[in-house]
Amino acid sequence: MISETALLESPALRNGVLDRTDVLDRVKVLSLLPDGMHVTTAMVATYFEVGLEAIKSLVKDHRAELEGSGYHLLSGEPLRSLKDLSGSQSHARSMALFSRRAVLNVAMLLRDSEVAHQVRVYLLDMEYLARTQPVENPAPTDTSALDARIDQRITHILGRTVVPMFNTLIATSGEHRRELIELREDIENVERKLCWHHRRLAVLEGEAPADDVRATLKAMTWQAFEHHVAGLMQRDGCVDVVVRKARTDRGIDITGRTADGRTVAVQCKNRAGRWTVPSADMQKFAGAARAIDHVDIALFVATCNFSLESEAIAKLSGVITVNRDELEAWSAGVRLKALR
Repeated sequence: MISETALLESPALRNGVLDRTDVLDRVKVLSLLPDGMHVTTAMVATYFEVGLEAIKSLVKDHRAELEGSGYHLLSGEPLRSLKDLSGSQSHARSMALFSRRAVLNVAMLLRDSEVAHQVRVYLLDMEYLARTQPVENPAPTDTSALDARIDQRITHILGRTVVPMFNTLIATSGEHRRELIELREDIENVERKLCWHHRRLAVLEGEAPADDVRATLKAMTWQAFEHHVAGLMQRDGCVDVVVRKARTDRGIDITGRTADGRTVAVQCKNRAGRWTVPSADMQKFAGAARAIDHVDIALFVATCNFSLESEAIAKLSGVITVNRDELEAWSAGVRLKALR
């Protein structure tokens, strides 16, 4: 069996497994740009949970190898087209892009990342199974598991690629705006039905996903809950997601950006189910998010419900509330509509 050390040190071994990009999503969802094929340097850093400089340094040291696996600089008209598609306001004259193969290549080079380590372990396990599985005695296919993976993959593609593309088209379209909005709603309906279908299959197979999610959330400390919400944001395509320090957060626990560049601020409240978010907490967050930070999307996420007064303040100030039931659905795999 190939060792992890050998993989880290051998370009030939790395090149031999570059096509197994499916392992990336099995370890952690890789958010893609609206073209459905590439990610930026910042998105790679977010995926591997390392600093931006770590990825830049890796590219500098292994540029030729990474270029061979799909890393390249985009400029000129192709860059303008990508900016139009993603709604980017960047004025940079070039942009570094990584293909999925290049991201996998990074995983096989990056030493100081737990996510990269997990990718390598999964990759090596898959390689070992592929080498040792007898050809004349293939493993039986679990069709139900395959159906579930297909559902999840379709949902992932719809959420990461198709819906953001429609958002961009709607924003720049005049004549066909109504038709595009209707098409987007149809796609979102398909996505919701797939999520419902996946949950129904889980129940029929004897699982209780809602109960499991509820118990998991209940057991979290407030710090763990903030990181859980940050992880959900990243799963739904947000980048530059940062959990802020309690002493300096000014009522904002998490910040980030959506895939199309909108700024996001989040307040998290992990309280018992009978407790409701009071109006004072909502006023503080609304003031910080809107008056001070001027964010595009303000989310108040709670493990409980909101008081009538706090709901009214949220509506007036444009804060989007995520209550207990909505949080459980989000945690179970349903994408949060506000982040689309």
